[in-house]
Amino acid sequence: MILQGKKGIIFGVANRMSLAWFIAQAAREHGAELVFGVANERFREKVAPLAAEVGAGTPLICDVASDESIQTTFQMISHRMPKVDFVVHAIAFAYREDLQGRFIDTTRVGFHTAQDISAYSLAAIAREAEKLMSDGGSIITLSYIGAERAVSNYNVMGVAKAALESSVRYLAEDLGGQGIRVNALSAGPIKTLSSSAVRGLKGKLDKQAAVSPLRRTITGDDVGKAAAFLLSDLASGITGHTLYVDSGYHVSASVGE
Repeated sequence: MILQGKKGIIFGVANRMSLAWFIAQAAREHGAELVFGVANERFREKVAPLAAEVGAGTPLICDVASDESIQTTFQMISHRMPKVDFVVHAIAFAYREDLQGRFIDTTRVGFHTAQDISAYSLAAIAREAEKLMSDGGSIITLSYIGAERAVSNYNVMGVAKAALESSVRYLAEDLGGQGIRVNALSAGPIKTLSSSAVRGLKGKLDKQAAVSPLRRTITGDDVGKAAAFLLSDLASGITGHTLYVDSGYHVSASVGE
């Protein structure tokens, strides 16, 4: 029960395959009280039964492309949780057409959208979360090895994830004085709603199982357990870090895959 008595917000639960959902389950199992943030009414309806399973109440709608929406969401959170101990940012988006072919053909609008939703939203959320984290706490986000290697068909999302990981380091510097830790969790390839948009996912999963030191793909439970650690006081000395949860794939994968 390493999160007993902790209160946290999880942005990005979409369905039972979401890494955010596995994180929510692990956090709840370790005693945390949760609130979910979702993108729109459609997701609120889909996610409401999951929120009920972990006692998270009605999911709050938060359009992370709008500063006003983020501010309103955190005002609503403050009524449920006057003090917040952790935030999970599991948000990413890119247009499907920008996740295939050549990165060089990414549209300007596609580039801006991927950066805004996938990277800038972390800073925007952290800015509001800081106001409720009066006793310090932990913020984590989700990344992928495409942030540092050119992974086929990951394209503009890889560039956005690189910006996200850099944002983690700068936010860790900004917020460390208040005792707020900021880290990224870089999961190996796994089938989720978001990853299904990436062409060639099955090949990436097969390669991970073949070449990673643990000789297997990762599971949602692997991610949930690692996230619970980063959110807890057991990780009290860790900030500005990207933790790989990928069966060791990052130490053995060839560049480009």
